Amino acid sequence: MIVRPATAADVPAIAAVYGHAVRHTVATFDLVDPPESYWLDKLASVQHGDHLLVVAGEDRVVGFAYSSAFRPRPAYAGTRETSVYLAPDAVGTGLGTAVYTELLRLLRTDRVHRAVAVIAQPNPASVALHERLGFELVGTLHEVGRKFDRWVDTNWYQLALEP
Repeated sequence: MIVRPATAADVPAIAAVYGHAVRHTVATFDLVDPPESYWLDKLASVQHGDHLLVVAGEDRVVGFAYSSAFRPRPAYAGTRETSVYLAPDAVGTGLGTAVYTELLRLLRTDRVHRAVAVIAQPNPASVALHERLGFELVGTLHEVGRKFDRWVDTNWYQLALEP
C-alpha cells in the first residue's frame, strides 16, 4: 500500500469509500452520497493547507484523508479541518494511521497552525486514531445531528501543528 496525492482517476473510489460511510455509519452527517463533482472540487482546491490523499494498493484505493477550511472567515486561515475514511475491510490495518500521518506532515510543511477533527459518536476506532496521533478532546456537542432515526453527539478534537 502507498499513500499519495489523489488524482481525478481516484474520485470514483473515493466516492465509493465515502458513500459506504454515508449509508452505513454516523462518521459523516451526509444523508446522501455527494456527487463526484464534490470530490473533484476538493481535488482542485488551491487553498493553502487543502490536501486530498489516498491510500492505495495495486488494484484499488482503500481509503483517503483530506484537509479543508475549518470556517470560511479569513481569521480561520491557519486552521484546517481534517477527515479520514477507509473501506470497511481496511479498518484496523494501520492504513488510516499511514494516510493521516502523511496528511498531518503536509499540514506542518504548510505551516498550518491547528488541525481540527469532528468525530460523531460512537466511533471508538476514530477516537483511538486521533488520540494516538496527538489530538486532544476539546469538547462535545450533544445531539447536534440526526441520522438513522437517532440523535448523535460529536466530539471535537484539535492538534497543535506549530510550536
